[in-house]
Amino acid sequence: MTSRWGVLVLVILLGGMHRFSELRRKIGGVSEKMLSQTLQGLESDGLVNRKSLPVVPPHVEYSLTPLGREAAEHLEVMVNWIEEKIPEIMAVRCGGVGWRVRLGTNRARSVEKRLKKQKPA
Repeated sequence: MTSRWGVLVLVILLGGMHRFSELRRKIGGVSEKMLSQTLQGLESDGLVNRKSLPVVPPHVEYSLTPLGREAAEHLEVMVNWIEEKIPEIMAVRCGGVGWRVRLGTNRARSVEKRLKKQKPA
């Protein structure tokens, strides 16, 4: 659950049952092997159900267990917080005034707009 891919799988499965190929497409950038290992780990931790249907070609569906749903709801809050705070995080990471230069003009303007919207009047 603490892996980069595990967090993404859990949050995506909050939307309901998904097949392997759907998960891979929604996550993007994950190899079949890594996604397979991630799903196996989440299943062995009791967070994900794996349902194999007896059809040709093979059809496997993944969904959250009650424990997985609870974990995913907490993770979703954290993911939303990170998305909201990423401009501030990047500004600090890039070191004060010099962050604008490191990010580039267009990205710096975008970050500044988001920071202004977040500051109380």
